[in-house]
Amino acid sequence: MSENQTDATPVVLVGHCGPDAWMLKSMLGRAAPGHAIEMVNAAGELEAILDSAALLVVNRVLDGRFPSDSGVGLIESISGRDGRKPPMILVSNLSDAQEQGEQAGAQPGFGKNALYDDESIERVRAAIASGA
Repeated sequence: MSENQTDATPVVLVGHCGPDAWMLKSMLGRAAPGHAIEMVNAAGELEAILDSAALLVVNRVLDGRFPSDSGVGLIESISGRDGRKPPMILVSNLSDAQEQGEQAGAQPGFGKNALYDDESIERVRAAIASGA
């Protein structure tokens, strides 16, 4: 894949505010080169892209128009649905939230305080690979 070519499967930022999304896009550009980065802030938009997503990067507290503001609840509802379930990771600095996210069906995630750590980048890559 050439440097300017993107993969048809996007990495989807779910429920992040504008400034956080900008930081995450920068990090994901390094972690998932070649994948398009999409931002979704409504349940209907998420449903429309769910089947084609390489990875959902879910905010702990959802910003936007979702039935609930719980990122963990969203992960749990997607994990319980029929059909394709893209890999998901939770973005949270709170270790108990990360544990809840994994119990709900997410891969190990990371916090905003570890955004550019090598471990966070590897977690993104591992999550994408798990869905391939």
